[in-house]
Amino acid sequence: MKNNRRDFLKLTGLAAGAALMPGYGAYGQSASQLPQVLHATRMKHTQRFNMCGYAAPKIPTVRIGFVGVGNRGSAAVERVSYIEGVQIKAVCDVRPEKAAAAKARIKTPGHDARLYTAGPNDWKKICERDDIDLLYIATHWALHTPIALYAMEHGKHVAVEIPAATTVEDCWKLVATSEKTKRHCVMLENCCYDFFELLTLNMARQGFFGEIVHAEGAYIHDILESMFDRGKRYDLWRLRENARRNGNLYPTHGLGPVCQVMNINRGDAMDYLTSMSGDDFMMGPMAARLTAEDEFYQPFAGKRFRGNMNTTAIRTKKGRTIMLQHDVTSPRPYSRIHLVSGTKATAQKYPLPGRIATSHEGWLPEDEMKKLEEKYTPAITRKIGELAKAIGGHGGMDFMMDWRLIDCLRNGLPVDMDVYDAALWSAIGPLSEWSVANRSNSISVPDFTAGAWQKNLPVDISLQQGGTTGVNVSPSNK
Repeated sequence: MKNNRRDFLKLTGLAAGAALMPGYGAYGQSASQLPQVLHATRMKHTQRFNMCGYAAPKIPTVRIGFVGVGNRGSAAVERVSYIEGVQIKAVCDVRPEKAAAAKARIKTPGHDARLYTAGPNDWKKICERDDIDLLYIATHWALHTPIALYAMEHGKHVAVEIPAATTVEDCWKLVATSEKTKRHCVMLENCCYDFFELLTLNMARQGFFGEIVHAEGAYIHDILESMFDRGKRYDLWRLRENARRNGNLYPTHGLGPVCQVMNINRGDAMDYLTSMSGDDFMMGPMAARLTAEDEFYQPFAGKRFRGNMNTTAIRTKKGRTIMLQHDVTSPRPYSRIHLVSGTKATAQKYPLPGRIATSHEGWLPEDEMKKLEEKYTPAITRKIGELAKAIGGHGGMDFMMDWRLIDCLRNGLPVDMDVYDAALWSAIGPLSEWSVANRSNSISVPDFTAGAWQKNLPVDISLQQGGTTGVNVSPSNK
């Protein structure tokens, strides 16, 4: 990490030869950063402190500040307010009305949330307070890394919405800062806490699938109209991301759960990937149609948007494979795929309900599925699952995620998703962009653990320890 980027680019000739790279220059701002992706994959990192399995000192009452409460963040404020042992101390957004509305969603007493709405950098004041333990970041993507870095440097643990970073260099910065400060950097990947995903994780840990040989994940979700909705997306930031970048921009929903099943960063590691995108068939035509009706959309007219479907294939150090897909504009049923294929059994969910097979003859009947669920449902689901469903958040998985994080912090337990997971899962975005821009050539995946994956142990997400945190509400009186 001591290498200077400018010197590196001069040394390799990437800066001068960038325009000669196949596909280079097709997507504006992102294209100018593509040579830096190669640099960042080759960076040598000496691990300062291993955050995998690290149990930070117990925090009996977790004092929280929220930054970005226009959408996901405001719902998080309400969910967290139900959890015992927390105090919501600050709520920040550039739009005062959003901050006030989020504060109004606090459902229990004992919180003294101060509003921070004075400007785009007002969040720094929260980081600089000495009575904040955790910063919960739910802004647009470009601010995730800067806020997380500043917060950790000021002694705060951070929970950051997905992706944690949009460049490989920023992924390295998160790793280095977390190791230096010994502060957790947890990515808020809620899909790791969905019920079928937790079930298959527990089954995998107990050897039901045998040796895992292949897994698949996806984010296939038609949000085309919402990306153009100026009332829903602040500054249409997500549309802008899709107009300047081409790859898998949102990899972690499908990737996170299968990485946990395959013990990535904890016994295996990603080696390299290759990625391919088709053309855009939806966003460009919609931009043209809306521009004809409203000049507000003129800046998007004629833009070359990312393709409808991106497919990324990853090979691990142990010779296993992962397939990821990303499509946010096609009129398809919602799917994260979640396929786990082993030497003894297979599991798959989406677009149909979760199901298990132990041979090529088909999925197990419903009565056998129920027996498997009774046997392998993990303790965390048994303890908090029904209450999570009642409180809500994507069927309950959002609350499960929030509750588990608070319980780990209060009990001094290792977190389920550490900074190496945040960096690795997020890095798939820029790495896939590079591969797409280079005719799907393969690119190495950085080892953010600096080799520690060979000895790191899986985190026990099943709740054999901890689980002492209560909830200030019951399903009957929510």
